[in-house]
Amino acid sequence: MNPDPNQPRTANRQETGVLPAIEEHDLPPGRHQFHKERLMNQIHDDRLAAAARPARNPFLRKAILLPAATVLAGALAVGVLLLTPGGGAGPDDRATGPVLTTSLGTVDAKGAPRLLDRISLAAAGADAPHSRAGQYVYIESRSAGTHLRTVGDVTSVVSVPLHTRQTWMSPDGLKGWLIEPGTTEPEGITLAGPDETGNTPKPHLGAPTLDYLAALPTDPDALLRKIYKETEGQGRTKDQQAFTTIGDLLGGSWPSPKLTAALYKAAAKIPGVVLVDSATDAAGRKGVAVARYDETGGQRTEWIFDRETYTFLGERTVQVGDDGQGGLIKPGTVVSTNAVMVRAFVDDIKVTP
Repeated sequence: MNPDPNQPRTANRQETGVLPAIEEHDLPPGRHQFHKERLMNQIHDDRLAAAARPARNPFLRKAILLPAATVLAGALAVGVLLLTPGGGAGPDDRATGPVLTTSLGTVDAKGAPRLLDRISLAAAGADAPHSRAGQYVYIESRSAGTHLRTVGDVTSVVSVPLHTRQTWMSPDGLKGWLIEPGTTEPEGITLAGPDETGNTPKPHLGAPTLDYLAALPTDPDALLRKIYKETEGQGRTKDQQAFTTIGDLLGGSWPSPKLTAALYKAAAKIPGVVLVDSATDAAGRKGVAVARYDETGGQRTEWIFDRETYTFLGERTVQVGDDGQGGLIKPGTVVSTNAVMVRAFVDDIKVTP
């Protein structure tokens, strides 16, 4: 394991640029994210149960809030129980930090297609990762966030410390491991085994595996049609859900260069996608963003890229309008943020580059 966790690592992996000094007190936290992921995957399963859709796979991190985030925040506020590694349940006792805020970048409503074209070209020219038989996909990220917390009859906006999340997954998704402070014990938890219904989880757009990604279409139009079709009924609007799904694939998995380029080209076809001139990820790296505003929750989800290399750095969701919660979450609040630090192939679970 590397001696300095703040430095990007090299191996057969994708790194995300040189890190500036990290000021953790200014950065967003988010431990409720893992539990949000479980809830949103359950919503996905419930909506598609009649069509025998695949059960949830907890491996993919939902790094940005889905259009149903306001509903989720309300659920947290009225006492949704959070699962613990031991199988019990308890409140989020780490939610004690100050509210996380940021400055909002300027929106260029017409700049996104041109920027996404440059980003897709850069992605297509990247070296394709190669793995050996038996290796695992390792993804390390830094995450944070802000959410509502209710104690008694008092609801407030709180955050949790910026933390590192580490995941390992076999290409077929049948073996996996998660280590995340506040969510798991220090040694982590297994992501292998059957789902809540006793079935073997099958990959889908909301919980892909490396093998699943390899089978997705790389024609942007065909890819976007598939995304719209398979996410129908999810989220609050079809366009925001499509943008969310693409963002989850970019930040929570490891698509090939060809598929990554197709995802960016598909995103350029979604109505309402804009350019934001400045955004900062959870690791303190500043860049330019491609974003979309969800008018139903007053939140803007931003994919952040290096200004020079167009490398994907991470994503964040910020409150920019009415939160639908009586104004508890003020404009400028960082609701969720995630910075991808390392993506690599490693030889075993708990092994790092």
